[in-house]
Amino acid sequence: MRAYVFPTDTSWARHLAALQAQDRAQTEANFWVPSGTGFSALSPGDRFLFRSKADAGGQIIGGALFADYLRLRVSEAWRFYGEANGTASMDDLMGSITRYRARNNAAPDPDPEIGCILLTDVTFLPPGAELQLPRGFPMNATRGRGYTPDHPAWTEVEQIFAEVMQRAGVPVLRPESDAMAYLTGMPRQRVDGAHWVRRGQKWFATKMLTTYQRTCAITGSHIAPTLQAAHIRPVAKEGRHRTDNGLLLRSDVHILFDQGYLGLDERHQLQVSRRLRDDFGNGSEFYSRAGEVISLPDKSADRPSQESVTWHMDTVFQR
Repeated sequence: MRAYVFPTDTSWARHLAALQAQDRAQTEANFWVPSGTGFSALSPGDRFLFRSKADAGGQIIGGALFADYLRLRVSEAWRFYGEANGTASMDDLMGSITRYRARNNAAPDPDPEIGCILLTDVTFLPPGAELQLPRGFPMNATRGRGYTPDHPAWTEVEQIFAEVMQRAGVPVLRPESDAMAYLTGMPRQRVDGAHWVRRGQKWFATKMLTTYQRTCAITGSHIAPTLQAAHIRPVAKEGRHRTDNGLLLRSDVHILFDQGYLGLDERHQLQVSRRLRDDFGNGSEFYSRAGEVISLPDKSADRPSQESVTWHMDTVFQR
């Protein structure tokens, strides 16, 4: 378990806090950085704390759980996160990024790639309830500071994080054992006792886009607006937001997969139901690919799990 305290743009925080005041279901956010510089300080489920900049008081103003770090085009970040990027419009997002990039003499780019620190369970403290920084925090650290359990201020960091989450009504995690389960193993959370929220859905969509290299796993299409993240076992059926329970599919292929006209066997070979032809007199695009191994992620851990594809073939696929 690790933690990170990151200087936070005031307008970004205020916009998200205003959104949450209107709708507590707004629990995910993209804490973007204007360049594609990597961020490897945290693992899924680790603590992330927002620090206001010095001219705004330099105190802890909120916290979140780290989900992932991905590189996305600005258009992609807006497509999946919208106002959870901390701006009211894509033009505002692009304007903010352009200003930051200009300070670093970056070449003009109509749709630049940015670093996206993706967060879940984002919460902000109300005005006047800000917390003091951990002792010894360097106020001139433009990229913040990371903490591990062996750091002298670790206990203090843990206490600060716990207080932020407690004020927001978010249960505090036990170190290590609950981190991944909390992020990917609990698909829903009741908000205000009224409706259900899918935790991590925005993260799942962006993760599938990059994991499958912006290409439909079955057809090879790379027309970005038509590509969708698909759960092999749906969240409503106890599926999880996990890369090994997901595919990136063209929108019409996604529908056919969800309705059982298409499936995968345990060797990741495409299975095509005869019902596709019987019901619609069509489907040659898929029958010609039947039995072929679909396009798979480079990492074996990201590939569809045997458990997920077996469930889909047994429960959804139309034999």
